[in-house]
Amino acid sequence: MTARVGVVTFPGSLDDGDAARAVRIAGAEPVRLWHGEADLRGVDAVVLPGGFSYGDYLRCGAIARFAPVMETIVDAARGGLPVLGICNGFQILCEAHLLPGALTRNQHLHFRNRDQVLRIEATGTAWTNAFQPGQEVLIPVKNGEGCFVADTATLDQLEAEGRVVARYVGGNPNGSQRDIAAITNQAGNVVGIMPHPEHAVEALTGPSLDGLGFFTSALKHLVGAPA
Repeated sequence: MTARVGVVTFPGSLDDGDAARAVRIAGAEPVRLWHGEADLRGVDAVVLPGGFSYGDYLRCGAIARFAPVMETIVDAARGGLPVLGICNGFQILCEAHLLPGALTRNQHLHFRNRDQVLRIEATGTAWTNAFQPGQEVLIPVKNGEGCFVADTATLDQLEAEGRVVARYVGGNPNGSQRDIAAITNQAGNVVGIMPHPEHAVEALTGPSLDGLGFFTSALKHLVGAPA
């Protein structure tokens, strides 16, 4: 049976179509979810896409965190539902307290858009099990508020528990502490990543096919998950 992966659309979402296409290329059925509806339509996993939800008013992700769909996603994620937050989706996950820390204004105060090398550090998550530890991938990054920050105790805990999923290599595009590009929760089912794997799934439009592994990982995880 084909896995069904929900892709949420908020007002101001930019990359929901790209995320849905990546899900389809990976071999799953994309299911479009609307921010104002709490029903997840029986999906097996969820992607929170990049963009500028609710115009980034107050703080990036601060309003989206209270959308009806997020109330259901938060409960489902705590129950084990795989959730991937990309860029703005990462910001929403932090605002919803599914992930620690926050994403703040880039240290250099400029929007950064470039192809970025990442090193995959954690391969035990629902979204990275298709990679090898230490594998380097090339994925676009595009953000103005992508600087990951947390207090020292939280950063040390993420390191100690192996929850830093990916780090920037060859230059930090936004000033994120400890070069952190992606993190996960303790259970490994929720991952937030600032770069955009959905933009690296096709040779025609991406700098590589490296982003596809995030989506095929979810399918692999679902196949191995208990019924």
